Amino acid sequence: MIQSNLFQIENETSWEDLGNGIKRQVFGYDDRIMLVKAKFEVGAVGDLHEHHHTQVTYVDSGAFEMTIGEEVRIIRKGDGYYVPPHVIHGCVCLEAGMLIDAFTPHREDFL
Repeated sequence: MIQSNLFQIENETSWEDLGNGIKRQVFGYDDRIMLVKAKFEVGAVGDLHEHHHTQVTYVDSGAFEMTIGEEVRIIRKGDGYYVPPHVIHGCVCLEAGMLIDAFTPHREDFL
């Protein structure tokens, strides 16, 4: 079974620069679940995409125009969203912020 270390300490966990104002920090995971932090600068775009993973996300800070399927909403600190498998989704960052993503199964493409 693939798995992360038991503890993930923020200042000891590296950020991956994805370019275009987005950085990613992978936290705990095993074959079935993964937690990821995504930091966005104003104007950064999480391109529309889909994947076979179920995703649940919490807005830790900032504001985002979020598209899930045909629905578009402005989401802010304290809000969250759910994305079923194979549903098109993406966002535009309106105020610099961070999203906390949980995926099941883990995102093998993030490792």
